[in-house]
Amino acid sequence: MTGDLGWVPFLLQTADALFPTGAYAHSLGFEEAVRLGMVTDERSLGQFLGLHIMPALQDQELPYLRFALTAATAGDLEKLAMLDHRISAWKVAREVREASLQIGGRRLRALQAISTHPLLEAYAVGIEQGAALGHHLTVSAVQAHVEEVPEAATLAAYGYQSCAAICAAALKLIRIGQDGCQRALRTATLQLSRVVERSRSVTEPDAGTFSPLLDIASMRHERAHERLFIS
Repeated sequence: MTGDLGWVPFLLQTADALFPTGAYAHSLGFEEAVRLGMVTDERSLGQFLGLHIMPALQDQELPYLRFALTAATAGDLEKLAMLDHRISAWKVAREVREASLQIGGRRLRALQAISTHPLLEAYAVGIEQGAALGHHLTVSAVQAHVEEVPEAATLAAYGYQSCAAICAAALKLIRIGQDGCQRALRTATLQLSRVVERSRSVTEPDAGTFSPLLDIASMRHERAHERLFIS
């Protein structure tokens, strides 16, 4: 990181739960994972983060965030649109795919409310014209470029948000207190530096992960008789 830390307040603002993305309304398959008995307490929450969320971040989510950040830095809207479509392809469950678009769209609109960077406008136009899709991951990359957030900080912030979202959902779904959630989150985030570093060596042809349990959980959630979260 450079000595100029002007990007820090922007990153903190946009990574905060107060930033209006609507992510709080989605569990991204976690609600059904609880219903299936995969997570019941603090210990199993930690295992879920370590066995399912971290590998997905390391081998797929963070590499794609890096690819999108490279494209955004180059102003390559065609590559951003292509990555958007790839992201849609590997988000097999409809609920998760639509949630990504909803959160991405809200993040983009919120960013436009606080920044007039031309790339935000150009990317929004691409979505309106049907070239790009506006997945949350791609919008997060555009956001990082707008305020020149370093790559490592961008990846770490995205990874933290992913883990924190699961822990926030856990508070509503299982018998676990704030302290238990914070311990599980702390254990997960201690792995982040290693996960981020390994993700930076993943190339585009090799990026990918396979977690059928999460996809199945998301698909089951769509047809659940009662739901606390949208997805």
